[in-house]
Amino acid sequence: PRGPCLPLSPPPPCRRLNATPANQETTGKPLISLEPLHLYTRPRQLFLPASRFCSSMLLPRTLPRVRRRHYRDSVAAAPLICLLFATCSLVAALIANTNARVRSKALSSSVSFRGSANVVAPSSSLMGHAHSHRSSTSTSTSSAGVKMVSPFSSPSSVSSLSVSPSGGPSMKRHQYLSRCHAEANQALETAMEARKRVVGRSVLKCQPIGSGSAAPSDRVTNVDLEKQVNTSDEWIAQRTGISNRHLLTGDGRLSSLGAQAATNALENAGMSGEDIDLVIVATSSPDDMFGDATSVANQIGAKKAVAFDLTAACSGFMFAMITAGQYLDTGFAKNAVVVGADALSRWVDWDDRNSCILFGDGAGAVVMKSVSEESQAGLLGFAMHSDGSKQEHLTLPYEGTLQTLNSGHQPTKGGYSPISMNGKEVYKFATTEVPKVIKEALENAGMVPEDIDHLLLHQANIRIMETVAKKLGLSMDQVIANIDEYGNTSAGSMPLALDEAVRSGRVKEGDVIAFAGFGAGLSWGASIVRWGQ
Repeated sequence: PRGPCLPLSPPPPCRRLNATPANQETTGKPLISLEPLHLYTRPRQLFLPASRFCSSMLLPRTLPRVRRRHYRDSVAAAPLICLLFATCSLVAALIANTNARVRSKALSSSVSFRGSANVVAPSSSLMGHAHSHRSSTSTSTSSAGVKMVSPFSSPSSVSSLSVSPSGGPSMKRHQYLSRCHAEANQALETAMEARKRVVGRSVLKCQPIGSGSAAPSDRVTNVDLEKQVNTSDEWIAQRTGISNRHLLTGDGRLSSLGAQAATNALENAGMSGEDIDLVIVATSSPDDMFGDATSVANQIGAKKAVAFDLTAACSGFMFAMITAGQYLDTGFAKNAVVVGADALSRWVDWDDRNSCILFGDGAGAVVMKSVSEESQAGLLGFAMHSDGSKQEHLTLPYEGTLQTLNSGHQPTKGGYSPISMNGKEVYKFATTEVPKVIKEALENAGMVPEDIDHLLLHQANIRIMETVAKKLGLSMDQVIANIDEYGNTSAGSMPLALDEAVRSGRVKEGDVIAFAGFGAGLSWGASIVRWGQ
């Protein structure tokens, strides 16, 4: 070889490698010996020794040929060897990754999302005219029950394949496979992307199976309120969507209203109180400050059920459904009743036209049961939030009366001030945060807004519902609302509206409902529910 020599400083002395019998030839000589040496080589000398060394490393039968006389060349070629090995490893990894992805998609092609055949198989014009030998062609069945020739069959197994779409010429085997791959991959990528879920905030193995509601008989119209405050029917209806509200009067008790709603829900589900293991009552205005849940459980005959109250104001019912879902998912309970009930008319200042026009009393309930399989689950995803820094915008604060004891101590006698609300801030909060939290719950469920059949929001204001629906790309035909008749019943609003939709046939088995609650706290959240029966 021509060219100037490139002197390299000698490496430090090395000891000879102690070869094991497996690393020796029949003569017993070691494959590679590490001895002190000086390297003087030219650039052109790098290639051929490198190729010989790589061949010896890649082909086991030639490995013993690497000897002491090649050591100098192989060490000089080390950079090229490392580059070659890295390239080979990268190519092998890419090939393995591609094969794994292709096989994974093939195995998942029968996955059905939302209980229906959302994975689109290759077109029937291809599949319906595929002919191959029964003994050599691999087949698979989609979730829709369509028998398909696998696009992953080996070339030899489909060598006789001839596809003739209706009205078209014969299709070559490679064209058929290419089209199968394209259609299957596109559909499978869409389905698998949709099935991504957030662990801990997605499927709970429970199902809502019955609904019920109850409202006081005393009905107050907007015209009635015109006699109380400076307002008008037109003004109230235009700004809130409310025309009427129902109020508890006299000796009316909220616990009795909640028990009636729960009884109706049990009848709708075909169960009795004895079947119930858990009762949760979401309320901010109980008859008993210690809670109404035990009273409700007793009235419906749920003798063996554990019962407790949950207070989250207007988000209460949705939070209670998620809480019950957790108990059902873990196996703590098999059947649960979730009640949302409030009588905020008790805490309204009837001389304040900004708040007295909004609130009414009512109760609703849902029966939920545990299921063994995720495919049967009805609670598909959820999200919950709160922000105490904005609590001042909607409050029902404690206001005790000072009393002096003989000892001189001065505790207060219990009492509460009327509801105080900053309507503009609450409206801005709701129209901003509710669409976000619904999208978050959908993402946790692996779904998109187009998967929603019905939107059920807390019945606070029809304008809020319109804005949220618009931001989600939904029509008002998909929004469940009864605010015109009942007004804002706080924790009772969503189950009361749900029951009307179920009993009217609007909500059917398998329908997907996006729930969203928001209110005092401030608290807000959403859940994606598939209705069952």
